[in-house]
Amino acid sequence: MGDERPHYYGKHGTPQKYDPTFKGPIYNRGCTDVICCIFLLLAIVGYVAVGIIAWTHGDPRKVIYPTDSRGEFCGQKGTKNENKPYLFYFNIVKCASPLVLLEFQCPTPQICVEKCPDRYLTYLNARSSRDFEYYKQFCVPGFKDNKGVAEVLRDGDCPAVLIPSKPLARRCFPAIHAHKGVLMVGNETTYEDGHGSRKNITDLVEGAKKANGVLEARQLAMRIFEDYTVSWYWIIIGLVIAMAMSLLFIILLRFLAGIMVWVMIIMVILVLGYGIFHCYMEYSRLRGEAGSDVSLVDLGFQTDFRVYLHLRQTWLAFMIILSILEVIIILLLIFLRKRILIAIALIKEASRAVGYVMCSLLYPLVTFFLLCLCIAYWASTAVFLSTSNEAVYKIFDDSSCSLTAKTCNPETFPSSNESRLCPNARCQFAFYGGESGYHRALLGLQIFNAFMFFWLANFVLALGQVTLAGAFASYYWALRKPDDLPAFPLFSAFGRALRYHTGSLAFGALILAIVQIIRVILEYLDQRLKAAENKFAKCLMTCLKCCFWCLEKFIKFLNRNAYIMIAIYGTNFCTSARNAFFLLMRNIIRVAVLDKVTDFLFLLGKLLIVGSVGILAFFFFTHRIRIVQDTAPPLNYYWVPILTVIVGSYLIAHGFFSVYGMCVDTLFLCFCEDLERNDGSQERPYFMSPELRDILLKGSAEEGKRAEAEE
Repeated sequence: MGDERPHYYGKHGTPQKYDPTFKGPIYNRGCTDVICCIFLLLAIVGYVAVGIIAWTHGDPRKVIYPTDSRGEFCGQKGTKNENKPYLFYFNIVKCASPLVLLEFQCPTPQICVEKCPDRYLTYLNARSSRDFEYYKQFCVPGFKDNKGVAEVLRDGDCPAVLIPSKPLARRCFPAIHAHKGVLMVGNETTYEDGHGSRKNITDLVEGAKKANGVLEARQLAMRIFEDYTVSWYWIIIGLVIAMAMSLLFIILLRFLAGIMVWVMIIMVILVLGYGIFHCYMEYSRLRGEAGSDVSLVDLGFQTDFRVYLHLRQTWLAFMIILSILEVIIILLLIFLRKRILIAIALIKEASRAVGYVMCSLLYPLVTFFLLCLCIAYWASTAVFLSTSNEAVYKIFDDSSCSLTAKTCNPETFPSSNESRLCPNARCQFAFYGGESGYHRALLGLQIFNAFMFFWLANFVLALGQVTLAGAFASYYWALRKPDDLPAFPLFSAFGRALRYHTGSLAFGALILAIVQIIRVILEYLDQRLKAAENKFAKCLMTCLKCCFWCLEKFIKFLNRNAYIMIAIYGTNFCTSARNAFFLLMRNIIRVAVLDKVTDFLFLLGKLLIVGSVGILAFFFFTHRIRIVQDTAPPLNYYWVPILTVIVGSYLIAHGFFSVYGMCVDTLFLCFCEDLERNDGSQERPYFMSPELRDILLKGSAEEGKRAEAEE
């Protein structure tokens, strides 16, 4: 074994040597990776320029408000359609045309109206009755009754028929319902086609259903938005509860680390056990109920997810999943029971470090604020870029006209040659686009916007990791704790990171951003190739996605440890990454034993907080518990606020536990270096605390004996 050690170290770098002047993070350091810092500054300047250009050309109203056939907004203040918030289609059946999917506009005249029609009425009947004034509000603006019926319908001045409709996403869609097994619109089962003949309403219903199917996703989004509007304050309360639980858990972990870890383990097992019991009770309750034995495959996709909770198969699936998780966690705890004791010692040491640097618990708020700025700038720039196109008008004709789909000018079209060649054609707003160089570059600008978002977001995360690593490294390398600890370790580490290592952080973030943008492009290509039947292309795309996913995970792991070395030694990114990688390889057994077990324990803590808050949200939004009478708001989908609370709780818990995770990783690397630099003698004492030394060195000796026995 002694002959193999030098060869092993030769493969994985040279161990650190004893240096009596080394007392922790080096304060006299220079700037690193200056070229990357310059590139980052230039990229930010370009990013600001792109934002200014997008804000100059963009118009977010195009996302919020529908537009009529002339490209004018409905319901927008300051326009002539200010009091007309809804879009009315003359012939909703034509919205089922494939042209809708290609150009996002129905090939039928559209106008802005004050309200959707609430009665069934044909143009012929309205013209000879008192309802003509009501009917005229659904004709084109400025309509004058000086034409014959055939001319009005030919020129598209008025719709042939009005159908009782309801607004959806500011658009009027037929109010379809069933009466005694017959599909109906309003109270009518037939309609008049504008030529005097009456047809079965089923034809219209089928066309309307296809048109509604085109916007089914939009309908689901609107219902989800409605749920958010009535439950947002309860969601905030749930997230505040998650924050309070996370903070309380971290504080208790500071003073009762060993007890809290075992309480956390037991509570996770109990929470999963209760979930299994609840699923079994629901599964038993549905036995014998009509329709509960329908399979998930036969039911298919339903926008109202509450339907699935009335199936026994749903609760059986939940019960199986939770049971598998329960068994996996119990087996891991049985096989890792000794290593958990060692990990608890490392968590205790991390608790002491966090206790001496308490302001580190608030640093995730800084990271969260900076990430919110990145997300807000990226989202606003993306919206302005996507809405910076110009209105494009095209020729629409129901007959076979060779000029159909050609661009046109609505102001000059009535007197143009195209109008004479196609008498039944209309120059109608089609979509937003453009032929200028700016419009041709929009796709590239969107990719640049996404790339800069990834780069800046990764830079913010890297800044947080270097700052926390520098503060906790100052604690570890203080020989007399806390007397030798700097006055403001967190602020000192933050200042060193920004002053000296902006380029190194930009370098690491750039590498990760390149991989992430490649993954986004691969996802886009995969969506485009889904319709293809080329199995080789699908297999290749799956392999590429898997490889880049693994590469991203490895780069994140390597960057995290490189940032710790940057915080301690002030070296450039490549040197720090190499030294961190070799240090981990020289202690690969300890990495598996300590570092990953602590990650597993922290994951259990997150699951405990998320599970507790999730169960509370489930009982509240399903009216199982009530603070006062009828506290929970009425919802379309009660899973919307529940999932939001669960995801938000996980992010909050992850933010608090990330401080502990960074502390453990930093202390672990410092511990490995401490073993290489020192031997525990009076001349070369260990910097680790006596409690940590007793458990970690004992555990390391046991692992070394086990490794020798295996060889």
